[in-house]
Parts: sequence; C-alpha cells; structure tokens
Amino acid sequence: MTQVGPSLTRRLARSLRTSMFVQVLCALVLGIVVGGVWADVGSAVQPLGDGFIRLIKALIAPLVFCVVVTGIAKAGDLKSFGRIGLKALIWFEVATTIALAIGLVAGNLVRPGSGMNVDPASLDASAVDEKTGGGQLPSTSEFLLHSLPDSAVGAFAENSLLQVLILACLVGAALLHLGHTKVPAILPAVDQAQEVIFAIVGFIMRLAPLAVFGATAHLVGEYGIGALSTYGKLIGVCYAVALVFLLLLGAALKMFTGVSLWKFVRYTREELVLALGTGSSETVMPRMMQKLRQAGCRDDSVGLVLPTGYSFNLDGASIYLSIATLFIAQAVGVELTLGQQVTVVLVLMLSSKGMAGVPGSAFLALSATVSALGVIPAGAVALLLGVDRIMDTMRVATNLLGNCVAVFAVSQWEGALDRERARAVLDGEITFVPEEETSDPAAQDKDQVLASASTEPGADR
Repeated sequence: MTQVGPSLTRRLARSLRTSMFVQVLCALVLGIVVGGVWADVGSAVQPLGDGFIRLIKALIAPLVFCVVVTGIAKAGDLKSFGRIGLKALIWFEVATTIALAIGLVAGNLVRPGSGMNVDPASLDASAVDEKTGGGQLPSTSEFLLHSLPDSAVGAFAENSLLQVLILACLVGAALLHLGHTKVPAILPAVDQAQEVIFAIVGFIMRLAPLAVFGATAHLVGEYGIGALSTYGKLIGVCYAVALVFLLLLGAALKMFTGVSLWKFVRYTREELVLALGTGSSETVMPRMMQKLRQAGCRDDSVGLVLPTGYSFNLDGASIYLSIATLFIAQAVGVELTLGQQVTVVLVLMLSSKGMAGVPGSAFLALSATVSALGVIPAGAVALLLGVDRIMDTMRVATNLLGNCVAVFAVSQWEGALDRERARAVLDGEITFVPEEETSDPAAQDKDQVLASASTEPGADR
C-alpha cells in the first residue's frame, strides 16, 4: 500500500512553525506589504524592531567579555592572542583598502552622478547636521584613546566593544598569570555566565520575526520606492560593487582556507536575513559567534576577531563611502583628479575606523572627506539623505560577511581552524545546535549521532 506523504500545506505549516529562517522571511515580506500599503502602520510598528535591537545590544558586551576571557584562559598562551590581534588588523586594513579602491574604480567607470547638474545652494545643509546631531568623527588619537576604558563599569554601560575587549584581555592575562590554583572559581564562573547569556539570546531570538516585520514595515513606509527612481544608478552601482567584492572575498577564502563562502551563507541564512531585516549586524553577533565556533574556528579567534571587525573592518561602508564621494562630486559638476581620489582613499581609511556606534557616521565621514578635498561644497552631502537608509542592506551584508571571512582567514593563518570540522558543518553532516540547547541531553545525543555519521577524521571536535 502506497504511503502518501504530508501535503504541501502541512509541510509549509511545519516549516513556518519550526524554521526561524522561514518565519523571518515571511515577516520580511509581510513588512514590505504593510509598509507599502499602509505607511502609517509601518511607522507605528517601528518599536518592534528597535526593541529587539536594544535587547540584543544589552547582551553583546558581557558576551564578548566572557568569550574572550575563556578563550585566553583555555588557550593558555597570551602571545598567540597578540598574534591573532595583529593578523586581524592586517587583514582588516587590506580588505577595507581593496573595498575602497574597487568602489572608486566603479564610480569612475559608471559615473552615477553625471548629468544631475545639482546646484549646491538649493540643498539644505542643516538637514545633515540634524541627521548627525551636530557631532563629528573622532580623530585617530581620540579614537585610540577612547578605546582605553576609564571605568570598568562604564565600558559595559556604554557598550564600547573595544574597551570591553581590552578589559577581557587584561582579565584573561591575569588568570594565566595567577594560574587556576590561585583563582579556581573564576573561570568556571565566567563559563557559566556565558551559558546564561547564550540562553537569554535564545529567548530573545524567538522575537526575531516580529523585529524584522517592524523594521521592514517602517523602512518601506517611510522611504517608499521613490528613492529608487532618483538614485537608481547609485544604488545599482553600490550593490553591484558589493557583489563583486564578496565574490573576490569568497575566492580568497576558498584559496586560503578551503571554506566555501556560498556554503557559509547557506549555513548562516537565518542570521543574514535577520540582519538585513533589522538593518543591524549587531543583532546577530551572538549567534554568529556560536556558528563560527561550531564551524571549526577556535574560541580565541572568534572572540577577538569578530568583535574587533565591527570597528575596524567596515567593508560595506567603505564601498558606499568611496562611490558616494564620487557621486556627490559628479552631481555638482566637480571632476576629481587622481591625486584627489588618492586623498579620498587615505581620508576614508582613517575616518572609517572611528565610525562604529557614531550616529550618522556615514555623513560625518563624507563631510570629513569633502572638507579634506576642499573642492566640493559641504552642503552637497545632503544629496544622500534620501538614499542612505536604503544602503543599509548592502552595508550590513558586506560588513557582516567580511567579518566572518576574517575570522576564518585569521584562524587559518594562526593554525586555529579545524578545516575538517568546517567542511562537515558547512556540508550539513553536523547540524548546528544553539549553545543554549546543549544542556538538553536530547539535543546532545542528536548532535553526537550526526557527528558520528561523518567518516571524515576530526569531524566531531
């Protein structure tokens, strides 16, 4: 007797009930529909997205602290941590410089601002001040000084990741110096605190579909699709360049580590859709740390490289800023020389490092670049007010994938990447189990069965 499988409706209902990816994707579509049809409703549900982001941000600093401290203490070698940090900074600088250069090449070839003939006097420069709150990006010395905590509590209260990283490195170094015999309870306590934080993250992640719905409905309701007709060429160039950059990044990752970027995207599709829907890569940092660790990257590499990349490795922002600078110049009829474009790269290389966490940072970086060139009217930056939020999708996706690639690359460079484990996980031979569920014996048994199914050596680390 032939058995009839579950109907399509039942399968869809089961996916909607059990898969966060399907839930978030449906919420994204629903948000677009609601925002496009009922703009007022879209603005009204914005707090759903904002509240989710606030909850996740509240956990990032303590989570980074716990991961880094345990990573240093368990690795047992502070020198290796220093090497990882140095190699990460080298990778970040090379990647962002390439992103800036590709952006400038594309901006010169496509010329997205040509033919607009904008009169700078007709632009409202005060709107930029309103967007940025009248602030400014810190200088290099101010940025480095601000990275040093002046209060242990303040570093966590202000959610300053670099300050938290430094505190974590100091605590980890102290644990190594004192040894486990003198402070036997500290490391287990930090380990347990990390488990508690991951459990809380698991609770909050269940609200992800609501957050995506609220954020997407607000974005579509506020900006609509009018910007697509006005800035279509600029948007197309930025997204196309980001795709080319990610293809190059994927090729470098495959050559350097043997890891497929496409398989990693498939492995982290839930987190990527959530980051795109909320317009914030910080919302998925905790879950990305879990997935990278389970995909073969050692704790110390994940704990140091990924959070540092949020301040130093803004590949998507670099692409946008380089193209946007040329767009502004072309729109107001200013032709930049090769020397001036080199100046753009140098200024953005420095200013992009202080962008993280600064309101309106893209406009502040553009304003700093325009001021350094001295040939583009300062008010021309206001041209981008109508399109900046639409660029968030490109910036978030590129920044996030760029940081994850950096974790794999630096891990391999340091000899801290379990390539067989990475292959098995990305091929689906080992199923990802959220760390908040690892205390569940049923979940552990399932992971062990799937891991043992792999015949590759080192597949279950």
